[in-house]
Amino acid sequence: MFKLWLRYRLWLFYTVFLAAALMFGGREGLFALPDTHATGKIALMVVFVAFTAFSLYATKAENFFRTVRTINRYLWGRQIGLDLYISVFLSLGVIYLLEGSLLITALWALPILIFANLAILPYLLLNYSALVGLLVG
Repeated sequence: MFKLWLRYRLWLFYTVFLAAALMFGGREGLFALPDTHATGKIALMVVFVAFTAFSLYATKAENFFRTVRTINRYLWGRQIGLDLYISVFLSLGVIYLLEGSLLITALWALPILIFANLAILPYLLLNYSALVGLLVG
């Protein structure tokens, strides 16, 4: 049982984050479809569900921390990590542009820094219409 806890402990924190994001972090429901650009939100939903499912499968198959240690021994492993976190900080910039608040951006920053795309995708889904409005004009 303890081994199971060790393997899935990050998922417990992710579940708490996701519940809080659903309650407080969005302008629309996770599965609510907007009047315009609904296809984009459906595509994001598919990506989110598939990515989450694959992440759960990877957790079952391999130890996350051991794998990251192994990958980071290689230059390309570090390159991939840097690339990921460049996109994480760009995503935080988009959140700030939409929210206009350092406090809200900071509240999203911690889960995004820990979970990366597993936290960015819910933000995009919960604020899809506002983001489309910001980008389309």
